[in-house]
Amino acid sequence: MRFAFVFLLGAVLLASPAAAQTGGNAIPTTTPGLTISLGTATPGGGFPLYGNAFAQAMNAADPQAIIAPRNTKGSNENIPLLEKGELDLALVAGEPAYEAFAGIGRAPVRLKILTAIYSNPGMFVVRADSPYKTIRDLVGQPVAFGAKGSGLPILARYVLDGLGLKQDEDFKAVYLDRAGDGPAMVEDGRVAALWGAGIGWPGFAAVASSASGARFIAPDSEEIARIRAKHAFLKPLTVPAGSYPNQSEPIASLGSWSFVLTREDLPDDVAYRLAKTLHGVEPTFCKQLAQACETTAANTVAAAPKPELIHPGVIKYFREIGVVK
Repeated sequence: MRFAFVFLLGAVLLASPAAAQTGGNAIPTTTPGLTISLGTATPGGGFPLYGNAFAQAMNAADPQAIIAPRNTKGSNENIPLLEKGELDLALVAGEPAYEAFAGIGRAPVRLKILTAIYSNPGMFVVRADSPYKTIRDLVGQPVAFGAKGSGLPILARYVLDGLGLKQDEDFKAVYLDRAGDGPAMVEDGRVAALWGAGIGWPGFAAVASSASGARFIAPDSEEIARIRAKHAFLKPLTVPAGSYPNQSEPIASLGSWSFVLTREDLPDDVAYRLAKTLHGVEPTFCKQLAQACETTAANTVAAAPKPELIHPGVIKYFREIGVVK
């Protein structure tokens, strides 16, 4: 059995500052202890933003267990890396997690949930002066559906399928090498819209903050009902007013929860320690990053497709604090 985390001596850590690179930011690793790898996604997307903040909050609270974020191609790469033991933890979007746990298109995974991180209401963003007002208006137009390997295109596929639309046939689908490339493509007209999800998602924030401004396009109530009739695992979710610049009204949509998943053989005592640390930093983490306000023990229990998918070490801690019986 190969372990991705290692016990390091302080001298080695001091000699190897690049060991915990986070795609631009280095997490200090001057204290000897446990180093735990965390897969995120391509630069400019929501997962690296969240993963770096997660590591900083956790490392400050428990310097003996250093979480080291690592940029990856996203959910679809993170899952096999966890299975091979090349990552200890990884951020995985709800739809890839759903397919992996259910064995859709592959054998079911035996990975475990460490925590739910945030909900992902999916929607499109267009320039404020764009003529497009509905999803149907975007048919035939170039649309950026997210980074290759990320969970965003999978969420879009389910949403559009519920409306009788095919992502690669009814749209001029564009898949990004880097999640951060999308906003500029909307601004300069290379794509009519950018698909994304969540509260505080960097791509939406960038378009909304641009000189042209933004308008969001989400399924209407009738479309949400149609989508859920075909794909019931998608849940109604709301983007609160003020989540993005000049967004004065809440936006109703649907989506799922993203997770931090663990490799199958992550020891129970490590998962217990991480869950205890995370629960202790919930208020601090929320102040640090808006979307982290949804990262709670209670939300993890509610969001997990099945209780047995939560890591046993996490469940042990949740029983101690009364979140589960």
